[in-house]
Amino acid sequence: MDMGEIGYMYVGEIGYMDMGEIGYMCVGEIGYMDMGYMYVGEIGYMYMGEIGYMYVGEIGYMYMGEIGYMYVGEIGYMYVGEIGYMYVGEIGYMYVGEIGYMDMGYMYVGEIGYMYVGEIGYMSVGEIGYMYVGEIGYMDLGEIGYMSVGEIGYMYVGEIGNILVDKPHDQSSRWSSESNYPPQYLILKLERPAIVQSITFGKYEKTHVCNLKKFKVYGGMSEENMTELLSSGLKNDYNKETFTLKHKIDDQMFPCRFIKIVPLMSWGPSFNFSIWYVELHGIDEPDIVQPCLNWYSKYREQEAIRLCLKHFRQHNYTEAFESLQKKTKIALEHPMLTELHDKLVLKGDFDACEGLIEKAVTDGLFNQYISQQEYKPRWTQIIPQSSKGDGDDNRPGMRGGHQMVIDVQTETVYLFGGWDGTQDLADFWAYSVKENQWTCISRDTEKESGPSARSCHKMCIDTTRRQIYTLGRYLDSSVRNSKSLKSDFYRYDIDTNKWTLLSEDTATDGGPKLVFDHQMCMDSEKHMIYTFGGRILTCNGNVDDTRANEPQFSGLFAYHCLSNTWKLLREDSCNAGPEDVQSRIGHCMLFHTKNRCLYVFGGQRSKTYLNDFFSYDVDSDHVEIISDGTKKDSVPMTGFTQRATIDPELNEIHVLSGLSKDKDKREENVRNSFWIYDIARNNWSCVYKNDQSLKDNLNKSIQEEEPCPRFAHQLVYDDMHKVHYLFGGNPGKSCSPKMRLDDFWSLKLCRPSKDYLLRHCRYLIRRHRFEEKARAEPLSALKYLQNDLYVTVDHSDPEETKEVCWNIILHLTRPQRITGGNLFFKWNCLVLILGFIE
Repeated sequence: MDMGEIGYMYVGEIGYMDMGEIGYMCVGEIGYMDMGYMYVGEIGYMYMGEIGYMYVGEIGYMYMGEIGYMYVGEIGYMYVGEIGYMYVGEIGYMYVGEIGYMDMGYMYVGEIGYMYVGEIGYMSVGEIGYMYVGEIGYMDLGEIGYMSVGEIGYMYVGEIGNILVDKPHDQSSRWSSESNYPPQYLILKLERPAIVQSITFGKYEKTHVCNLKKFKVYGGMSEENMTELLSSGLKNDYNKETFTLKHKIDDQMFPCRFIKIVPLMSWGPSFNFSIWYVELHGIDEPDIVQPCLNWYSKYREQEAIRLCLKHFRQHNYTEAFESLQKKTKIALEHPMLTELHDKLVLKGDFDACEGLIEKAVTDGLFNQYISQQEYKPRWTQIIPQSSKGDGDDNRPGMRGGHQMVIDVQTETVYLFGGWDGTQDLADFWAYSVKENQWTCISRDTEKESGPSARSCHKMCIDTTRRQIYTLGRYLDSSVRNSKSLKSDFYRYDIDTNKWTLLSEDTATDGGPKLVFDHQMCMDSEKHMIYTFGGRILTCNGNVDDTRANEPQFSGLFAYHCLSNTWKLLREDSCNAGPEDVQSRIGHCMLFHTKNRCLYVFGGQRSKTYLNDFFSYDVDSDHVEIISDGTKKDSVPMTGFTQRATIDPELNEIHVLSGLSKDKDKREENVRNSFWIYDIARNNWSCVYKNDQSLKDNLNKSIQEEEPCPRFAHQLVYDDMHKVHYLFGGNPGKSCSPKMRLDDFWSLKLCRPSKDYLLRHCRYLIRRHRFEEKARAEPLSALKYLQNDLYVTVDHSDPEETKEVCWNIILHLTRPQRITGGNLFFKWNCLVLILGFIE
């Protein structure tokens, strides 16, 4: 050992030990240390300073006397017994000198190595929790959970912790991606499994180019297997946004342990992604989550087994299929499908297959499939029968701004009032669907103690008590005064044909002021009427009213029919809080008789067109935001007149979107569109759209197929017979501003019927049988095509006929060995196809 001036010591395979001014150390077989450094075998070197010596036997932990503690600077006492707060196994050494101390609790440094917390800055994980950087590599992030550091091994937690704190005034309080190239994502690990129902994003106090314009959220019990929970985007503003996450499979809630946020696009195309603040809301009570977790685990296991069964059967692994099915007792599919597979695939019994399909249709097995198919609209213009001697007055005249209701029990449509382009109307009509005839109940209801002439009012019907209620109207500013601005409220009894004035002014009875373009809904079960929104009419000459020039809107009211009392449920609110409702005009409001909720969407507030969608539970007084209007894809457009109906049995909302009232928004390509909202699936779908140009088309046959776009029309729905009825409206022609319509239409939304599905299934089976016959017995196949396959085609449908012909032609043009018989067969098939087309 040469100590000399260099001051180092050779220690065999260990390497060199720099002794400096300390001196030398004997490193023999005993393995003790005399001067400050010590050889500890595979552990490496441990700097002990003034502490003294340490015995490191074969056990591998540090024994520090009877007490068993070691004082290491300001860190505190470190117990190095069996508990092992500081584990120094295969790591090597841990240097706790110039770096300083770590104010972060305990740190486990396993196979990853050590974490440098020097110049980077101290990692204060006091309030957050602790950081575990072993094989798992997660960091406890308080209430949200853990942040994955994946394969990195260590993580600098400066920006990531920012999403835990909502600091909209601090521009640096955010997480930012390293680039805007995918994949960029953030994984949150919950402290325990939970049913995550919604996510809230906080933002900077101003618009920012790094806000997420598009993003997706995934969730699951592991990082490797996640389900898409949300696909949406944030507005580029400063308001928090909350989104509902998918948390049910087959109407059963499922838990998540990991939430993955995947930014897709920022508002600035070339900027990185930033997330300022994240909240997760849901259920984490073990009593609720654990049963869902058990179900989810069982569900995944069953799906995995069913996939295996499907694979085995597709590849004809019969023994494996039967063995797995017998062992697990899990059915791959409905017994009818298993039997169909046996008859068709294994035995080739086509006649038995047709019998199975007929039985399935009879047993209603196709009902769910039918309910999931897209509707096809079928408009029919109604030409009512004329009564003798009535002339042109046997039906309502041209008008807009009128009101209609329907009595589904008697199939009777009632129509009252409106504006004919020059004056308000007070006539009252009833249309009998069965007789296809209009009946004028009253030419002037005011003369019969009923309401005066009016437009932009609202009506609703109590089908149980057979009574009609009407409220509100529009008054021109020139005729408004304190007397005319009273909000009268009338009821019409259908059986007695009498009007009753319920209130001269509902405002004095605790109800709404005089409004127009509001909405009314009837709850026949509880005898309640709900009215919401509408613009309040005011006297412009009232100089004391500072808000006279500002539009005022009515809130949400409830009227009890039996006690004749009003109650204010919600005042108009300019805020967009979770329990606030913004009043509006031109909106839609519907009452669901089964789940007892009001559904409100669309409308206009001042110059702003609203596209939000919310429900109000009338029993619990709770507002649920279904959509805040940020997701504009596949939803009805704003700014256009919308008429809506509801079908509680089908759990659907129907919306007819027509022409805009705003002249500046009327374009040549404005279209009628019909939308359907599936309440259970929270999904909009567009049934059809037609061009505005149709109304100017000279081809009458095209005009007669469906109504032209319009506004100020009325639409009612017979939910018992599944038929809509539309009457009148304003076509919005700038050349004829006073023009109104008097056309009457019915609309049926058609889905494939059971008979159609049965016929189509027969066609598929017989076409397959024909193809097999064509390969083996061409002449027999020709006869089968002419007699059996022909009758399964609807020859009145040109599209279906064309599709069938193309399928046969494609089969005939497949490469085959050409023989005389084949040529004869193909020639005759082509002749039959020409007969199909004709």
